[in-house]
Amino acid sequence: MRVDSMLTRIAGMTVKITRISPEQLHETPGYHHITVVETGRTAYLAGQCPLDRNGSLVGTGSVEAQIDQVVANALAALGAVNAQPQQVVRSVIYVRSDDTDVLGIAWHRLIGSALGPAFASASTLLGVAQLGFEGQLVEVDLTVALPD
Repeated sequence: MRVDSMLTRIAGMTVKITRISPEQLHETPGYHHITVVETGRTAYLAGQCPLDRNGSLVGTGSVEAQIDQVVANALAALGAVNAQPQQVVRSVIYVRSDDTDVLGIAWHRLIGSALGPAFASASTLLGVAQLGFEGQLVEVDLTVALPD
């Protein structure tokens, strides 16, 4: 069983996050099957879309450019609650594609970004038929453990 635990101190408070991958389950490309949080506060971020501050879609036709905008938006949202990517305990990634190569490109771009540590926790990657905005190719939904 692979177990990674971390203690994070923020503003004098401690959050304990343990990530577990039981030997009976398949190996993963970087995430853990289970995330246990010992804290009393949680932040649920709305799905982060590839929209700029004015609400305009960024990177039409480019999964990579849209991911870069989603990462910037997610980091801003995390910053608003004084959180870091390491405190993300659940992520769901939506990619408008049924092509496993495109899904792999999206996964690798996300884990290689400044938001990358967020995807070490329990994570799901989905290929979907449609997202909320015309031309939108990617969206990321995050749940964050905050200190008490």
